[in-house]
Amino acid sequence: MQAPPAITRPATRATAISAPLPPIAFPEELPVSARRDEIARAIEANPVVIVCGETGSGKTTQLPKICLALGRGRDKLIGHTQPRRIAASSVARRIAQELNTPLGEVVGYKVRFTDHTRPGAAIKLMTDGILLAETQSDPLLAAYDTIIVDEAHERSLNIDFLLGYLKQLLPRRPDLKLIVTSATIDAERFAAHFGTAGTPAPVINVSGRLYPVEIRYRPVKDEDDADDRTLMDAIVDAVDECALAGPGDVLVFLPGEREIREAAEALRKHRFGAAGPSPAAGPGTEILPLYARLSAEEQERVFKPAGARRIVLATNVAETSLTVPGIRYVVDTGLARVKRYSYRNKVEQLQVEPISQASANQRAGRCGRVAAGVCIRLYDEAEFTKRPKFTDPEILRSSLAAVILRMKSLGLGDVRAFPFVEPPPARAIADGYDLLAELNAVDEDNELTPIGRELARLPVDPRIGRMLLAARDHHALTEVLIIAAALSVQDPRERPLEAQAAADQAHRKFADEKSDFLSFVKLWNFVAERFEHKKSNRKLTDELKSNFLSPRRVREWREVHSQLAAIAGEMGWRGNSTPATFEQVHLSLLAGLLGNVGFKTLDADYREPPYVGARGIKFFVWPGSPLAKKAGRWVMAAELVETTRLFARCVATIEPQWLERVGHHLLKKSWSDPHWEKKPAQVIAFERATLYGLVVYNQRRVEFGSKDPRAAREIFIREALVEGEYETQAPFFAHNRRLVREIRELEHKTRRPDVLVDDELIYRFYDALIPADVVSGATFEKWRRQAEQAQPKLLFLNRDELMRHEARGVTTELFPKQWEMRGVTMALSYHFEPGSPRDGVTLTVPLVALNQVDAVRCDWLVPGMLKEKMHLLLKSLPQKLRRHCVPLPEYAAGFVERHRQELAAPQRSLIDALIADLREQNNVVCQPGDFKLETLPAHLTMNFKVVDEHGRQLGMGRSLAALRAELGEQAQQRLREVAAQDAKAAVGLHENITDWDFGELPELLEIERKGQKLIGFPALVDRGDRCEVEVFDDAEQARAKHRDGLRRLFRLQLKEQVKFVERSLSALQTVQMQASVVPTLAAALPSFEDLRDQVITAAIDRTCLADPWPTDNASFVVRKNDARGKLNLIAQEVARLVAAIVQEAAALPKKLAAARAFGAAVADIEQQLARLFPKRFIVDTPAAQLAHYPRYLKAIALRLDKLKTDPARDAQRMSEVAQLQTPYLRELAARKGVADPRLEEFRWLLEELRVSLFAQELRTPMPVSAKRLAKAWESLRR
Repeated sequence: MQAPPAITRPATRATAISAPLPPIAFPEELPVSARRDEIARAIEANPVVIVCGETGSGKTTQLPKICLALGRGRDKLIGHTQPRRIAASSVARRIAQELNTPLGEVVGYKVRFTDHTRPGAAIKLMTDGILLAETQSDPLLAAYDTIIVDEAHERSLNIDFLLGYLKQLLPRRPDLKLIVTSATIDAERFAAHFGTAGTPAPVINVSGRLYPVEIRYRPVKDEDDADDRTLMDAIVDAVDECALAGPGDVLVFLPGEREIREAAEALRKHRFGAAGPSPAAGPGTEILPLYARLSAEEQERVFKPAGARRIVLATNVAETSLTVPGIRYVVDTGLARVKRYSYRNKVEQLQVEPISQASANQRAGRCGRVAAGVCIRLYDEAEFTKRPKFTDPEILRSSLAAVILRMKSLGLGDVRAFPFVEPPPARAIADGYDLLAELNAVDEDNELTPIGRELARLPVDPRIGRMLLAARDHHALTEVLIIAAALSVQDPRERPLEAQAAADQAHRKFADEKSDFLSFVKLWNFVAERFEHKKSNRKLTDELKSNFLSPRRVREWREVHSQLAAIAGEMGWRGNSTPATFEQVHLSLLAGLLGNVGFKTLDADYREPPYVGARGIKFFVWPGSPLAKKAGRWVMAAELVETTRLFARCVATIEPQWLERVGHHLLKKSWSDPHWEKKPAQVIAFERATLYGLVVYNQRRVEFGSKDPRAAREIFIREALVEGEYETQAPFFAHNRRLVREIRELEHKTRRPDVLVDDELIYRFYDALIPADVVSGATFEKWRRQAEQAQPKLLFLNRDELMRHEARGVTTELFPKQWEMRGVTMALSYHFEPGSPRDGVTLTVPLVALNQVDAVRCDWLVPGMLKEKMHLLLKSLPQKLRRHCVPLPEYAAGFVERHRQELAAPQRSLIDALIADLREQNNVVCQPGDFKLETLPAHLTMNFKVVDEHGRQLGMGRSLAALRAELGEQAQQRLREVAAQDAKAAVGLHENITDWDFGELPELLEIERKGQKLIGFPALVDRGDRCEVEVFDDAEQARAKHRDGLRRLFRLQLKEQVKFVERSLSALQTVQMQASVVPTLAAALPSFEDLRDQVITAAIDRTCLADPWPTDNASFVVRKNDARGKLNLIAQEVARLVAAIVQEAAALPKKLAAARAFGAAVADIEQQLARLFPKRFIVDTPAAQLAHYPRYLKAIALRLDKLKTDPARDAQRMSEVAQLQTPYLRELAARKGVADPRLEEFRWLLEELRVSLFAQELRTPMPVSAKRLAKAWESLRR
């Protein structure tokens, strides 16, 4: 080594030391030593020098000594920055060792929490963050005459900011020398950055590799993101290849901890596999992991050389920061886990990415330090050449919030104009401002807020600083200092692979069921107690390790806490004297974590992330968190990190209302459905607030006048004043509403919407008078009282202003206000609103009178609407019929005039009246089906509103039948209740009747109700073992019920005779068994008991229920006595008839089976049989018709016999029957169960026609033919 003369310090320096500096020696084996003269000349001649030296060149340790030899560092310091604390301290120790001086005397270092620089030192090693922090107290960096920025190629945020700051500083500090070193060839960028007048700064390249390195490419085949097995196999093969090449340790670069664990497992399995020993499985081969989260103890194992071969599995931490001794071989997967900041999702993402060429070369250089090395790359050379030359600077993949905040506090101007080596993209800058806005540190103009100015004074991450400021205000500083310190360092809890379960068990005592943050507080209290009662450092360390806590990280945590507490003390903040509540702590934390909140979606697929976060991102809670399966609906997280999935780490359950309190400056509020509310007399809207797209609250009712006064005023005028939704005693309002109501009634009746002026004109009337600040009832009344003092009728409208023209011809005769039906007065109301359910005329029907409404009368509507209905009915006719009625309006008016007398109480349907009128006037024959009723608008059909006795609507619609089906039973019951309440009517109602002992049963019953008379129809009702007299509102229903009641009463009085008949009908058992083989009969006669009951009931009907029915005790007794001697005789007669019917029917199944080839005929017969044999056909079929059943069945049998010989004839005759039967069935369905004797008669004529056509030899009681029946049908339709 060359030893130049000693350098002495000038006596004028205040910090001078008496002893001279020792000789400075430069190790000749280092490449940089050979270029020291060139470097020294460049430093003397230029303000900035770029030294580009590969790993192992010695630039880090020798450049400060070169500067020292040039005389620098005498009056001021030589500052030397390193990107990592461990590098700063180890380099300081190395230089001090080379200078043979104690650490701190000539060469010192300063890192976070530690300053080993004594007064008078010449060289100061520090992290780049330390130098940046010093710019706040020493903006000109006056303490330094030389600054060396080492490892600038790493391009961390601090480095880039420092380089930009120094570029601005150099013109103001011409005496300052700047040396930038880089381990890669990316020197041109730095040279250009510090160039002057178009001339780049000088670059000096220094060789770094001491021994040659052979590069071998062994690409992994078919590698994809999901195929880790192939990558692991390739690593094992590469390690074997290294072992075959010779002795030496192997360094394997992997992207992350998970891959390190998998690779270690693969190597162990391979080492002890069944296929024999691998080349790398020599005695004592050691597999060592190396990554940042390892404990200090585990890291030390890597740096202690051993006798056996070592395989070190490392992340990219071993690229430049740490030099692993003894490495001869490198296996490079070409992958690294890189932290990237998503500007869209606002999360840091740890992604596995291909490394750059520069990083690959750095990795290769690790094996050329002690001897010739071999680097095996698990990718091909072509892929290597396609990779980017350099790793993206951190500034291009990070949030710039802290940088922007610091720049603003230093007054460095706009970040966009700052001379970065590589200016960050505009999006990154915008994202930095967004984070500061989230923290309420900048306003809408991106200027610092009071909170921002306070944050800038805190030398901590802006999020952490914001938490501390909030904790000060929420009296939770004690707890938040602990949590903030924990969030600033690595988690002190360790979870080694070989003892994961034990570690989890040990850490369980610190868990909190609602918050991972509070687990830090519990852990802190545990650690603090151990420190307070420690017996020795050794025992304390052992106890921490026994609880799986890293002593080194615990110390770091305590140091950060001390620093944060010192900062708080300097600010004059005091810790809370009582423990903070859960809410106080988490409100404070939330202030810094507003972008990391999430909402649990209850309907999420179990495979999908359950939480939706800011800006629509979705995430899982970290599986290792105690809250992973029981976190609340709303959570906040310390960080969102994307690995295989997007995870929220360190989470806590929060309340949504906290978001409003803490993040009010970020809430995006919108208002929907502004509307007038009558009771508060205000325009109300529903407010919705979102935080980064998450709905914090919704449908919150707020007063809208303060949000949008102009819109609120318009809504107030339109809805309160124009539409009348306002409560006021003001005379103008009652007057104006009465005028509008009268004119609108005219419109509804005439169905002309042009009588009343439109609402817009009324709005303009008020708009012209009411001032702009009137937005509610209160502001309106205040203005009105003052305005009406001068003009009492200022707001009065008059009829001429409200009407466009007069509405003539609107009389109560044409548009009555009420109808009377069966003694009940029912109101009529009119409404003109096409499409509305209320459009047209509405009849308000009391529930009790629902079944008494005259449907025929309602079909005719009211006289004022009949002409329009007639016109549209005529218009719906086919053209060949319609042409006889033109002009249609005149014919419709004539019809109304001709039927004026019929309007009050029509006895036929409107269609029937119109058909008759057309025949009489024009000799035109129409059928009901010719009118297309579906084309009529809804308002030409009566609308019915059914109400209870209190006027509450029970149902509404235009189908009276549908309303009766829904509410008919209820109406019937109500009528009975009313009848029971009427003392006069109640006299005729009787219960528990077993004999006629209640006098005469009247045909009608008048019921008094609120001054009106209701008409009821009394009837005997069958109750099984007794009868009751009940009142019905429908005559037909009453008659049907009365028939059943009379049967029961006769049966009760003739019970001895009935018992005798039952015993005499035992032969019917055989009949029932015979009937069971005929499908239709089997359903109609399901059992012997049912058959016997039908026969007895039919016998009672024939002996007791002949017209007229008994109406009093005398007629009942006569009929009963007459039936005593006849009942058995008639029952036997009915039984013989039924036996004959069953006998004839039993022959049909075989004949039908044989005729299955004639499907249409068989189907027609089966339908005929179904009509002949409904349930209880013996009772329900008239006796005269039941007697013909055997003949009908014989006719069917004969038809089946003839079918095979002449199927065409059968088909032709079946067609004749169908032409008559089809309209009959259609009409029957249209009647919906309403009996019609003429239809019933025609039904039996159809059966006789079948006998005539298919079995003429059986003859019919009367002449029957298709022509005769067609004429009969035509007559029936008239």
